Amino acid sequence: MWKEKVKEYETDIINDLKGLLSIESVRDDNEISSDNPVGPGPRKALDYMYEIAERDGFDTHDVEHIAGRIEAGEGEDVMGILCHVDVVPAGDGWDTNPFDPVVTEDKIIARGTLDDKGPTIAAYYAVKILNDMKVNWKKRIHIIIGTDEESDWKCTERYFKTEEMPTLGFAPDAEFPAIHGEKGISTFDVVQNEKAEDKDEPEYELISFTSGQRYNMVPDEAIGKLAVKENMTDVIQKFEQFLSEHNLNGESIVDSGVLVLKAYGKAVHGMDPSIGVNAGLYLLHFLAQLGLDKTAENFTQFSEQYLFNSHFGEKMGMKFHTDVMGDVTTNIGIISYDNQNGGQFGINLRYPQGFEFEEAMTRFKGEIQELGFSIALGKNQTPHYVDKNDPFVQTLVKTYRNQTGDQTEPYTIGGGTYARNLDKGVAFGAMFNDSEDLMHQKNEYITKKQLFNATSIYLEALYALCVEE
Repeated sequence: MWKEKVKEYETDIINDLKGLLSIESVRDDNEISSDNPVGPGPRKALDYMYEIAERDGFDTHDVEHIAGRIEAGEGEDVMGILCHVDVVPAGDGWDTNPFDPVVTEDKIIARGTLDDKGPTIAAYYAVKILNDMKVNWKKRIHIIIGTDEESDWKCTERYFKTEEMPTLGFAPDAEFPAIHGEKGISTFDVVQNEKAEDKDEPEYELISFTSGQRYNMVPDEAIGKLAVKENMTDVIQKFEQFLSEHNLNGESIVDSGVLVLKAYGKAVHGMDPSIGVNAGLYLLHFLAQLGLDKTAENFTQFSEQYLFNSHFGEKMGMKFHTDVMGDVTTNIGIISYDNQNGGQFGINLRYPQGFEFEEAMTRFKGEIQELGFSIALGKNQTPHYVDKNDPFVQTLVKTYRNQTGDQTEPYTIGGGTYARNLDKGVAFGAMFNDSEDLMHQKNEYITKKQLFNATSIYLEALYALCVEE
């Protein structure tokens, strides 16, 4: 029944999704204003959602252009559907324009199709279809739309300061059958505090180094600029040998007497850095083998001692595992250095329940202080957990099983979704076990089958939770 219902709306679903995907809704700190709290792109995507909602007869409520909601239903309790319309930067290497959606016979290709514009449109249409059916609502529904999920969550932070907290809800921003627990997520910078004096003139001086744009992405490109006293060819040969040994791509260019080294890796979501290739850490690994100036040497040695080839916090002394939530993971998402100010590492640490975060950070802070480094702590979100046997979770899982026949149990993840804003919040789709996960990667796509099946599951779930009761 539900799949037949969705069939009637397939063309509209694709058209509305295409409109949303064509907005480059990447946070832009250079364009921030009161009208555009995280830049014009995310604001435009938020307004787009209001426009389609108003076209379809729904009320909307804006919260300072950084978040808002689409309202449906009626009743005492509020069911929240927590979505986001911001996306991570597209990065390089796409086969198509990431913000000009390509619709093929079986898929839609663009940045944000999986994370989280496709699932947002699927959830929106589930609500719209029920509304068009003129069902007898027993709950109010708030589709809450955020614009800063991929960075600092300023959107939900601001939203929940003044707006009603849903009694229960889901984020369509992960996998089916349901995600009932999420690791704690912390971001922090390790900052080099002091410049070191060189006794002799070094053979090589590191002028600058950059890699990565986001804490929660494995960087796929790194650029180091070196002043070389002599033997430029020697360094280039060593670099080529290094790339070959480590099965990496890269290039070297001499520009006005400066040697520019570039290394390329593989970008993946920062929740599991072990499946990516961190271009920044690899390039530092190469530079650590040269006779660099003392400040740069201290910087590269720090990477070697604590970060390189250590995805589970082993080198930082933070290895920790639980059977329910898995391992601590560490992603070094942003690396920068210049010869005037030294460098810093931007780290995204994810940890299961039971990990003593404060204790671990205090110890690490003390240890690296002696090496001339300090920690600037950013946001820390504690782990989130809802019992998988809770009736709410079981209702969601049941609707998934009804439509797929798949008996997979709900599980926990290292990613973070808006579900953690709610006491009783879980992530629910829109990835299936046969979906190719290209979140935060090039050539991201969603299949039409996945998009329509997710809509159908959301439809049945919302009917069970907000109409039948």
